[in-house]
Amino acid sequence: MTAIAGDPSSSESAERMLGLITASLQADKAIEPVVIDLRGKTTIADFMVVATGTSHRHIVTMAEKLEMRLEAEGVRILSVEGLEEANWVLVDVGDVIVHLFRAETRALYDIERLWSVAPPKDREQVRAVG
Repeated sequence: MTAIAGDPSSSESAERMLGLITASLQADKAIEPVVIDLRGKTTIADFMVVATGTSHRHIVTMAEKLEMRLEAEGVRILSVEGLEEANWVLVDVGDVIVHLFRAETRALYDIERLWSVAPPKDREQVRAVG
């Protein structure tokens, strides 16, 4: 169900999947879910969802239920990675990428900051150092 970039139905498809994903994570009590809008930043996906689980079991359960719910809606899952260790599980749905973390792993990788745009002042400091 991966849509073609630039296709108006692509955005609608991504937003539909995003709604299904956020509803699933909310139902499974994900902690601090964040949606990152990637449109115009990269072609890998339209959205990224980052959330935290309370334990390895919670993360695995959220990922498994998400996969089940999406497949029931006819959404094709491209890949699910990290279920064995469950410190960081990635669910790739094409237009939406979901990252489910343990709290300490989420803090370590800080994906939200990685995908944010640095303020102009910070960019100038990076240029001066580099």
